[in-house]
Amino acid sequence: MSANVSEKLTVIALAAGKGTRMKSPLPKVLHPVAGRPMIEKVIQASKQAGAAEVRVIVGHGQQLVRQVVEPMGVACYVQEEQLGTAHAVRCAKPETIEGTVVIMNGDHPLIEASDIKDFVRIFRDEKCDLAVVTATLKNPAEFGRIVRHKGDLAAIVEAKDASAETLKIREINTGIYVVKASILSEYLPKIQNNNSKKEFYITDLISLCIQDKCRVQAIQSTPKVAVGVNNQVELAKATRLLFKRKALRLMEEGVLMIDPRTVYVEDSVEIGAGTVLYPNVFIRGRSRIGSFTVVESNAFISDSEIGDSVQVRGGSYLENSRLHNKVSVGPYARLRPETEIFEEAHVGNFVEMKKVKFGKKSKAGHLTYLGDAEIGEEVNVGCGTITCNYAADKKKYKTKIGNRVFVGSDTQFVAPIEVGDDAIIGSGSTITKNVPANALAVARGKQFVKENYTAKAPVAEEKE
Repeated sequence: MSANVSEKLTVIALAAGKGTRMKSPLPKVLHPVAGRPMIEKVIQASKQAGAAEVRVIVGHGQQLVRQVVEPMGVACYVQEEQLGTAHAVRCAKPETIEGTVVIMNGDHPLIEASDIKDFVRIFRDEKCDLAVVTATLKNPAEFGRIVRHKGDLAAIVEAKDASAETLKIREINTGIYVVKASILSEYLPKIQNNNSKKEFYITDLISLCIQDKCRVQAIQSTPKVAVGVNNQVELAKATRLLFKRKALRLMEEGVLMIDPRTVYVEDSVEIGAGTVLYPNVFIRGRSRIGSFTVVESNAFISDSEIGDSVQVRGGSYLENSRLHNKVSVGPYARLRPETEIFEEAHVGNFVEMKKVKFGKKSKAGHLTYLGDAEIGEEVNVGCGTITCNYAADKKKYKTKIGNRVFVGSDTQFVAPIEVGDDAIIGSGSTITKNVPANALAVARGKQFVKENYTAKAPVAEEKE
């Protein structure tokens, strides 16, 4: 076997189970942990650890699982019947694998690439044939116990089969195994289903290899790698731990948090040093935030790019938008997809924008809707302004407003329409025709006054 082949790493991720304890119609491994399906976390960690191939065992809800994992460049293998963990691994066709194999569950979202690298490094340094990853827990509960003899791994005993003395052992089986592909191919067919459930257990691989004097070892790791998700409570716990991990990393990189316990930032998000995150902030997706930006409480930011020295005030909702440097938004602003706010512009409270380019130093202070519009630089948009972009023909039309335009309050622009540079729009106007540069446009009903119109009603005489 060549050196390259012997160093090849393959990961087999078990993701065929139904997860009945989740009480959910969604396949267990697709439940989101800190914003993304938990199986994604396992695949990403495997690839970052250098896995040349990831084989995912699918079964329950396989069409949904495939839609998530196959775009990540993994191969799916079907386990038609759930006949145990060893049977699941056999479905991955281990006889076609060479090098080192890591077997793990698809519901271990806290595992990191560094963990997998450590397992593989120890496995190779110790020249093992097979290793099981273990952890020491304060409360081992239903985990299988690691029984040692003179420090060496002797057996894995399931909790339901363990004696009272064995249950005192706190070192447990995490369900992660590292094994030579050749050993896996040789010993998997030897595993029997001589148990009450008539299932084939991967733990039997340990005893078979020990019997044949193979080099078997227990690799001790941290409790986090033992965290699996089997119900909604454990799902929430894993999510909390991942958000905490992300918050700690961001603070180490210079991000300020008033209360990191209440900041929810997904792992894919990037934030620059000096930025301040207030409590109850949620930032997700492909969001990028620069330096010295302030994000106040109850802001929700999704797939958005935010520059330096930006203020996102409380209660604002940003989705697939871009804010350039020194922009201020909110409080209670809503920026919908394809909105771009340029330098030093201000978007105030209860302003909604959708598919808008909003120019440098322009302002929309409050209570305004702008959709499908291009707004120039240094424009003042008065309160209550609306771009009427959706017509009876069910098509969207565009509004173009030039530079330094003054838009009076309570103006409606009936698109398609264009307003030239330096124009002024009178308050209360409904603009249906293009307005040239430097013009004044007023479009509203003529006011008339009729004096003494509401005469005082006569008072009824009192009757005795």
